[in-house]
Amino acid sequence: MRVNVATKIFFGAYRVSSTKQEPSVADEGGDPRLLQLDRWLQTLFGARDFTLTTASADASFRRYFRVTRGKETWIAMDAPPDKEDMQPYIRIANLLADVGVNAPRVMHSNVEQGFLLNSDLGSRTYLAELNAPENVDPLYHDALTALVTIQSRSASGAARLPPYSMALLQREMALFPEWFCGRHLRLELDDKMTAALQVIYDALATEALQQPRVFVHRDYHSRNLMVTDGARYGANPGILDFQDAVYGPVTYDLVSLLRDSYIAWPTQRVHDWIRRFRSEAAQAGVAVGASEAQFLRWFDWMGVQRQLKVLGIFARLWHRDGKVGYLKDLPRTLEYVMEVAGRRTNAATDRHHAQAAVAGGWQAAHSVSHRSAGGCRHTRHRGQSGVAGQCDSQCTR
Repeated sequence: MRVNVATKIFFGAYRVSSTKQEPSVADEGGDPRLLQLDRWLQTLFGARDFTLTTASADASFRRYFRVTRGKETWIAMDAPPDKEDMQPYIRIANLLADVGVNAPRVMHSNVEQGFLLNSDLGSRTYLAELNAPENVDPLYHDALTALVTIQSRSASGAARLPPYSMALLQREMALFPEWFCGRHLRLELDDKMTAALQVIYDALATEALQQPRVFVHRDYHSRNLMVTDGARYGANPGILDFQDAVYGPVTYDLVSLLRDSYIAWPTQRVHDWIRRFRSEAAQAGVAVGASEAQFLRWFDWMGVQRQLKVLGIFARLWHRDGKVGYLKDLPRTLEYVMEVAGRRTNAATDRHHAQAAVAGGWQAAHSVSHRSAGGCRHTRHRGQSGVAGQCDSQCTR
């Protein structure tokens, strides 16, 4: 009996055939990239005595498979060479290993075909483990410590990374009006609003470029940090998805971690973590500004820049790539922007313009994302069964 390869991957392990006859893409009607990966692994191991199971896919064209051979496991990356460049991933994996944090080690590579075989950091994401209240402070302690380590020990390597330039910051924020406002909310921004947005973009980018520069992961958050055990999978946290790293603002990765689009925390708790990070980073020799107030301002405005970008990316993932899962996180991300715009702008007119940049889409985004997610994710709105319930007007998650 023949079974479609893609079907077997979806429902569980695809055990590579032990017969000498290789599966035919035409016969199986399956996944050509998976079969190509299968053949490459067979060449590495010298036998077809392993299994492949889906590990994860991310917001790009990359896919990850867990390779199991006896009691050993690895992670195979599939990055189609016409869509993904593997060289940055390899360079930055080596850089992170050199500074002493836990990132996947590249065991074997085939850059021409777009395959890597990496060490395995397990399957326990921070996001899943943060559901247990007793895990929160220990996990953030480890993540903040690792971030200090990266920033304090990677200076020479970080300086050779692409710069987080004015042009890159502006390109990122341009995703907000194009994909979130235009494509997702179908809003037509008039010339006055477009000009007001550009003033905000210029101010945010200028503020970011005034910060001390360090290694910037760019997505240092709960879905890219793994809870590792200190033994088989290495020291906590395991750090993934670092291939787009740049040389940029000192607060950027801290924002990614503490103003996470996938999970939110009370402001006071976030500020406590920020203060702890700033103190430890300063002791380790990282430039963190002249005062706590300056650092907090950098953090807030850096967050607005990042979150405008994320709103555009999440909308693009749905409208261009058909990935609906990120829509449910739009309200939380947008609320971060609204909160800072309301708290940080001083004059009433400035506050009006800053909030106007996003306020027009708030109710629409809230409605669209809740419909797509099938309900509210806020804990206090769940029934006894844990099923998402009806959302009230104060829900921002």
